[in-house]
Amino acid sequence: MASGALDPVASAFRRKETPAPACGVDDGEGDYLNCPFTRDEYQRFYDALMAAEKAPLHEFDKATFFEGCLPIEVMASRGVDTLRFGPMKPVGLPDPRTGRDAYAIVQLRQDNIAGDHFSLVGFQTQMKWGDQARVLKMIPGLENAEFVRFGMIHRNTYVNSPTVLRETWQTRMRDDLFFAGQMSGVEGYVESAASGLIAGRNAAALVLGETPSAPPRTTAIGALAYYASHADPKHYVPSNIAFGLIPPLEQRVKGKKDRNTAISERALKDLDDWLESTSRRFSNISG
Repeated sequence: MASGALDPVASAFRRKETPAPACGVDDGEGDYLNCPFTRDEYQRFYDALMAAEKAPLHEFDKATFFEGCLPIEVMASRGVDTLRFGPMKPVGLPDPRTGRDAYAIVQLRQDNIAGDHFSLVGFQTQMKWGDQARVLKMIPGLENAEFVRFGMIHRNTYVNSPTVLRETWQTRMRDDLFFAGQMSGVEGYVESAASGLIAGRNAAALVLGETPSAPPRTTAIGALAYYASHADPKHYVPSNIAFGLIPPLEQRVKGKKDRNTAISERALKDLDDWLESTSRRFSNISG
């Protein structure tokens, strides 16, 4: 078994009083509250973040963070501007007071129907709770925020899929043993559900006397299954479904948008063909 992908949970807070004017709202129709930073405010926030005390890991835990869900202090340690090109990217979010993009920005997402709880978008953290409150209150508009849930990290455990699994989500040692979901070394709700769907179809195929099969590698779930079963086992980390896992087109297509559209169209066709062939086999047996 391999452990890692420490996936922190974002902090949440409840608004104690009307936010300061710095925490602007776009036009009343958006899904987020935007808290813009000036350059000086950002630098003070960055310095405090870097100096904050972090929660220690257990000796048996390997600090392998999932790149798609990094704690803010890990990103900040890579450079002073890293956050400004990540969760604090201000592009396209103008400050309504000036009409210009802020130096950096933090977005708040409403957490419940009542509208009195919000979470910080993309703000996973390993800071100790006392420092979380102190540092996060430096965000413009959150000076009087009351925090009702602090961030914490938890450990994800998963098999080293390339040494354990086949593309069908069967184990290499036993045909009738399947892994799927986060335990199988995938990342994301959709990916976990999709791997479970294919594992379930293949378990049914075994019961019906059929040969398990994997969707074509040109499809999203097929590409993920191929990655999980063929990646370098020495450096294996869970992955979301991504265009980078799917084989390129045979014909060159200019432009990322057009290229991804063509890849998606090919994937849908190949998936339909695979579903038709496997469904036909199931129908013939059950009939």
